[in-house]
Amino acid sequence: MKKLCKSSTDRKICGVCGGIAEYFGIDSTVVRLIFVIFGLVSVGVIFYIIAALLMPQEL
Repeated sequence: MKKLCKSSTDRKICGVCGGIAEYFGIDSTVVRLIFVIFGLVSVGVIFYIIAALLMPQEL
């Protein structure tokens, strides 16, 4: 069973986008672009910070 966690290999800041991309099986660049769009339009930055604090580190 897959578990959502921060990526230890595909990380730029905290590994949140890389972890989400690995979980859904998509490219991490797509996830990062989505976070940038949400950051410009709404609360993407706040969601990223919350996810960085709550997501466990990959083992």
